Amino acid sequence: MAQSKGTVVLAYSGGLDTSCILVWLKEQGYDVVAYLANIGQKEDFEAARRKALALGAKKVYIEDISREFVEKFIWPAVQANALYEDRYLLGTALARPCIARGLVGIAQQEGAQHIAHGATGKGNDQVRFELSCYALCPKIKVVAPWRLPEFYQRFPGRPELMDYAKKHGIPVPVTPQTPWSMDENLMHISYEAGILENPKNQAPPGLYTKTCDPANSPDTPDVLEIQFERGVPVRVTNTGDGATRWSALELFVYLNDIAAKHGVGRIDIVENRFIGMKSRGIYETPAGTILYHAHLDIEAFTMDREVRKIKQGLSLKFSELVYNGFWHSPECEFLRECIGRSQEPVVGTVRLSVFKGHVYILGRESPRSLYNEELVSMNVQGDYEPADATGFININSLRLKEYHRLQSKVTEKQDE
Repeated sequence: MAQSKGTVVLAYSGGLDTSCILVWLKEQGYDVVAYLANIGQKEDFEAARRKALALGAKKVYIEDISREFVEKFIWPAVQANALYEDRYLLGTALARPCIARGLVGIAQQEGAQHIAHGATGKGNDQVRFELSCYALCPKIKVVAPWRLPEFYQRFPGRPELMDYAKKHGIPVPVTPQTPWSMDENLMHISYEAGILENPKNQAPPGLYTKTCDPANSPDTPDVLEIQFERGVPVRVTNTGDGATRWSALELFVYLNDIAAKHGVGRIDIVENRFIGMKSRGIYETPAGTILYHAHLDIEAFTMDREVRKIKQGLSLKFSELVYNGFWHSPECEFLRECIGRSQEPVVGTVRLSVFKGHVYILGRESPRSLYNEELVSMNVQGDYEPADATGFININSLRLKEYHRLQSKVTEKQDE
């Protein structure tokens, strides 16, 4: 029996990797406390508790952090219009610092000096988990088995893990019929690895689990009205059946259901991982897709043009920081404060249609609107003098005239 190395809190999912890691940590001499975060994934949590205890966990903590996830992590991303590399809505990247807070909290409660996770040595999640843990508890020590030669040389692939699981009586749900990995939370589900590693391969028909195939979705749209306060959705109403949701968690779950019914939120992309390699990921982000389009619209309606240009730059940096695992960094905290301040005028209601895989904006209204119908109208002059545009154009054309005048001189000299 290995000498006792103290207590380690393991970020446990109940899947193949973390189940094998739990047993392996015990072999190394650790007392294992399993921490399972309920962050909106479909999971039999009590079955996972029984499984962890049967595998030798000293304690098992199951914590529902879904509401915290929505209010403290998803809402700031909605306010930011956060989008990594123009397409990824950051579902996994937002969940990791939220889970890490719970993980560190249990470690401190248990007096544990170590935390452990099942993230691979090639992915982003190892960075996200560990940067968050070190920020929240600088003295914590991380055990990352997939970066330890004694672990990854013993388990170079999935077959070796399966053999280890069978030898130690570890029941696992992974089968050869589903040769890809999945990670789910309230905001999204991701699929990667296995047959998906060849970016040419189309996603198999049975891969998607969170949304309906748009081709088989209803032939009648759902028309929703989403109300925002300071850039945060506070109410959603279905104009068809009158269904209304107010609280953050219930509102988000409802939008997930509506979007999923109409096949909204599917993307298949190749992205740049923080550690330097490209990877292929397939994502379903139903509610997040609706809110991205709705917030983008109400923000453009209520925010000053020049403020919005600056805010767009902040959002780009915010998305990069979140993706790379720097949620708890001082620069990310600063950006959240700045973006939050920009959202004061983002108030109003967006009317939209959800239909056949798409979100269509139908209209918007706001008491803070900067849109002046009389000023912009082609039928009413309003408080605007068209003749003033002549001077505006002349001033702006001066730079262009001078640039091309110089270019003409250079070309003439080259032709001599």
